[in-house]
Amino acid sequence: QVQLVESGGGLVQAGGSLRLSCAASGRTFSYDTMGWFRQAPGKEREFVAAITWRGDRTYFGDSVKGRFAISRDNAKNTMSLQMNSLKPEDTAIYYCAARPRGSVTLDYEFWGQGTQVTVSS
Repeated sequence: QVQLVESGGGLVQAGGSLRLSCAASGRTFSYDTMGWFRQAPGKEREFVAAITWRGDRTYFGDSVKGRFAISRDNAKNTMSLQMNSLKPEDTAIYYCAARPRGSVTLDYEFWGQGTQVTVSS
């Protein structure tokens, strides 16, 4: 099993920035791709960003392209999501996820508990 723990959520004004972190533990050799998803009240879960093992390929959802950046440090088993130019519509619970090599948007096997991000207008 892999345990994922998110941190860094909070309340921020529109236009501000937040940095989310995800710390992995357990059988960390069993995953390759890591990603971030979010879910707002009454909405379906949405893909936000993903990064491959080496960090040489990153992927972003259309709604966050150009504003968010994803990175990882395999030596520390951590992943981060830098969120800039935040908008009220970015308000959601953000989840860290991991999976073996494959689709960057589907079939994630391991999930964190989520961290709340609230952007005020």
